[in-house]
Amino acid sequence: MKKIMDGNEACSYVSYNFTEVAGIYPITPASPMAEVIDKWSSEGKLNYFGTPVKVVEMESEAGAAGMVHGSLEAGCLTTTYTASQGLLLMIPNMYKIAGELLPCVINVAARSLATHALSIFGDHQDIYATRSTGFAMLASSSVQQVMDLTGVAHLSAIKGRVPFVNFFDGFRTSHELQKVEVIDTDKLKNLIDEKALNEFRERALGSDKPVIKGTAQNEDIYFQATEVRNEYYNKLPDIVSKYMEEINKITGENYQPFNYYGSKNAKKVIVAMGSVCDTIKNTIDMCKNDEYGLIEVHLYRPFSTDYLKKVLPKSVRKIAVLDRTKESGSAGEPLYLDVLSALSDEKIKIVHGRYGLSSKNTTPSDIYDVYKMLDTKLVNDFVIGIDDDITNLSLKHFEFNYKENYKEFKIFGFGSDGLVSASKDMLKILGESSYVQGYFEYDSKKSGGVTISHLRTSKKLIKAPYYVTSPSLVVVSKDEYFKKFACLDGLVMGGTLFVNTYRTEEEFNKFIPNEVKKYLIDNNIKVYLIDAGMLASKYGISGKISLIMESAILNLFGFDDYEKVLIKNVKKRFFTKGEDIVKANVSCIKESKYYLKECKIDSASTYNMKFGNTVFDYINSRRGNQLSTRDVYEMRDGTTRGGTSALEKRSMASMVPKWDKNRCIECGMCNIVCPHAVIRPFVIDKNDKYASDAKDSLDKKNKFIVAVSERACTACGLCANICPVKCLSWGEIDDKNQKRADDLFKNYENDVTSANNIKEVSLKKPLFEFSGACAGCGETPYIKLLTQIVGKRLVIANATGCSSIYGASCPSMPYNVSWGSSLFEDNAEYGYGMLRTYDKLHARALKELESNKAAANLYKFVKDNENDYEKINAVLDEAKKYVSFDLVNYLTPKSVWTIGGDGWAYDIGFGGLDHVLSSNKKVRIMVLDTEVYSNTGGQSSKSTHIGAVAEFADMGKDTYKKDLFKICMGYPNVYVGQISLGANMMQAIKTIKEAEVHDGPSIILAYSPCIEQGIKGGMGNSINEEKLAVMCGYVTLMRYFDGELNIDSAEPDFEKYDDFLRNEVRYNALILKDKEKADVLLEKNKNAAKERYEYYKNLLNK
Repeated sequence: MKKIMDGNEACSYVSYNFTEVAGIYPITPASPMAEVIDKWSSEGKLNYFGTPVKVVEMESEAGAAGMVHGSLEAGCLTTTYTASQGLLLMIPNMYKIAGELLPCVINVAARSLATHALSIFGDHQDIYATRSTGFAMLASSSVQQVMDLTGVAHLSAIKGRVPFVNFFDGFRTSHELQKVEVIDTDKLKNLIDEKALNEFRERALGSDKPVIKGTAQNEDIYFQATEVRNEYYNKLPDIVSKYMEEINKITGENYQPFNYYGSKNAKKVIVAMGSVCDTIKNTIDMCKNDEYGLIEVHLYRPFSTDYLKKVLPKSVRKIAVLDRTKESGSAGEPLYLDVLSALSDEKIKIVHGRYGLSSKNTTPSDIYDVYKMLDTKLVNDFVIGIDDDITNLSLKHFEFNYKENYKEFKIFGFGSDGLVSASKDMLKILGESSYVQGYFEYDSKKSGGVTISHLRTSKKLIKAPYYVTSPSLVVVSKDEYFKKFACLDGLVMGGTLFVNTYRTEEEFNKFIPNEVKKYLIDNNIKVYLIDAGMLASKYGISGKISLIMESAILNLFGFDDYEKVLIKNVKKRFFTKGEDIVKANVSCIKESKYYLKECKIDSASTYNMKFGNTVFDYINSRRGNQLSTRDVYEMRDGTTRGGTSALEKRSMASMVPKWDKNRCIECGMCNIVCPHAVIRPFVIDKNDKYASDAKDSLDKKNKFIVAVSERACTACGLCANICPVKCLSWGEIDDKNQKRADDLFKNYENDVTSANNIKEVSLKKPLFEFSGACAGCGETPYIKLLTQIVGKRLVIANATGCSSIYGASCPSMPYNVSWGSSLFEDNAEYGYGMLRTYDKLHARALKELESNKAAANLYKFVKDNENDYEKINAVLDEAKKYVSFDLVNYLTPKSVWTIGGDGWAYDIGFGGLDHVLSSNKKVRIMVLDTEVYSNTGGQSSKSTHIGAVAEFADMGKDTYKKDLFKICMGYPNVYVGQISLGANMMQAIKTIKEAEVHDGPSIILAYSPCIEQGIKGGMGNSINEEKLAVMCGYVTLMRYFDGELNIDSAEPDFEKYDDFLRNEVRYNALILKDKEKADVLLEKNKNAAKERYEYYKNLLNK
């Protein structure tokens, strides 16, 4: 049976059967494995032992590893799924699990580690970091291999008593869709060594024969006890080989611990593991050179010299080992050192190189360069795929023209437009009659980012783990992309271009650059246009264009039954979103063909494309792969200039807010709610050049104007929705307005010193602007507000998560204050370290100033104004006369705020939070509470309420939300605030100001609607949702300090509670899935809210 799936699903498909207990925690790109396990478990799917898998979500990967260890000790076959930093957090328990010979399998979507920067993309850094733990390691190179070899890891762990890391390349394999032959799991079951399994159970703690585990040993026996385990590792390669032979009988493949590919008489061989192996195989086939070969590593640990030599042709004279990692300071990367050691007695010259860090695209041309190097002059310690013009490690490039025998497509989408999902759906449809492959590129923007779907179809199996090079169809979902990206690269002669645009044929011809026109005409490209946005709006699903585009693409393919197939899929995919959503999408599918128009391209000149030449320009126009090491030298330690997001104008919206000066009352609320700081009020002189565009200000002395950065606007609609007098309407982008906004934003600053009310705060310049957050984001208005209140003295320590990704994704940096991020789990400690350092060095600087009698007046001035950044900064030049050069900047006040989401504060970082709140130091914390792991795909956290449907809680979370407010009240001298911006802006402002000046620890819980919650009507209603949450009692506005509680919200109307829950897909989905269960859990949700409110209300009377 063939099925279309990605590597994550292929792993889960097999792993589920061998797993009794799964300890899980979300991390990209491994989360989908655990999500599938949880989904199947909730549906009652049975494993090999006749029960659904018991899925246990933990507070961190370290917790998951501990739970897995305990479960194994108790006698259950236990599995986990992770990547990158998550795998590193498991290392202490991995040593224990391996030392105790427990049959664990950790399934890993291998990913980069956070070093100078975080990257969610794939390489082998995490895998190599665990190679000394005692875990065996099994590598798969493709989705099919993941399907076939995952069982080998589980079977070998049981029989061999050695735990396994079963790994494959993150994103490149984990998220690549392929048509695979599904393994016969019934036959796999028969391969379990029942005797070994029974012995494992008998060794468990709590059996009839009590034993002691985890003892302490001294120098007399520890060494010997360690060496005793050698026999298990010595036997393991044969065990793995035996199971591979059994898998070969089932699948017809020829898996071995090391597989050889190429000529039997090859003289030059590459040794590698992971997805690059398919690229190398393709290159060998294209070259038709019988001197080239590949050794594909499957069993990396234990590393078996015997099995390596068994497949190595006797003719080999030169070997290049490719490692997908960088081990600074070593004699070579790990795989190279293993091969070098294993073949030390052979007369073979061995060199090594690196490739593919952070999913860097590795092509047949790159591999050809390696073989040509082996043909000519050997180079040791080289890199491929990048231009290293500093240490000059790049191989010489040779021309290599190759042609793929696949039909290729390239789809440029817009994050949240659904085109990635549409692409996956199309592959499943097309895969009914052919082989398919899909790989998906993402940038680091949230729902507003650029996506590129690389799709292939063929009548034969596709092995091409690299980007599409010669598409016959290019789809562009936003016509603005033609001004920014080289969308037509590789589009074949006679190919097709399909564009979503609101422009007419005539307008489109005037809009696209000359270079695009010339390419289309010269290459005889057929062009089709569609206004998918208009059709979606017609049926009340504005912006949801994916099914319209999918319908049109399948129509262009000539797929006759596309309407019937898509309508069937819609009813299945969207039923939890409600009948109205299903009907709207069905109507769009049926009408899409009437909106599809062919467009004739004329030769009239328009304008020439202009790509900038800065590093920012290259990265922003998706040309970053062309940059050399010298180009990015300034980023070598991860430091990046702030405020660069102002250089980026994404032109995401076709319609933007237009300010009506005749209706405006200068309230400032539009500015407060704007997630991206694109709308700002200015008080200007009556004689200012923009005076004619402004209104008379209420003070009668000046002019007042509201400017909108229209090309930075995401059109979320929050500003228009919050405006009490409806002075914001909608219109097309006007470049005159944009130039005015650019000038005002950059060169004007309102003369306002206080921030005591909404208007005053709105006039403060935000120091967080134009982030990559989702349109309507519930988190970013709080951060922007914080920068407006605290100002330039603000220093931010940011936990990994949504707020770190939209807050600092290269090259667009929205912050104009100092900002840093360490990891996910350690953010409280990270910020605390900053605070203690600033306190210490500030004290030293003050002491130096105080000790100099000539600086007495200056010392007094600094002490009197020590919290005023502007005043202290103005006297720094004078202070340099008296204070050491390395200390003088520490005279300026620094306010450290530690920011992160609920996944950090409620779960993985809670231990650190506990410590710093106990310190009685001026730690300041803001928790952006979306009640879900937003960044990794919407998994439940301990902030998630009972009854909410989320990943890892497919049938509704069955435990209550942790009451972090109540917990924090227990710390001495603490300030605790709960805010919800849409419910009471002044309360939010007051709370932040009070937390800022509190002489002790302070923490603010900021209720933050998120796209993952599925608010009906979209994120344009997020501010209203914040208001409704408070009105119905879901959230209570509170402040606790000096031992007293203040409730700032009115008595809740719990009659509105059910309406609030039904307004969000996360709750409504459970009603549609299982109404009886929903009735129970959601009633518990409501009752918990009532009890919570009564608890705090009762505290007021004590």
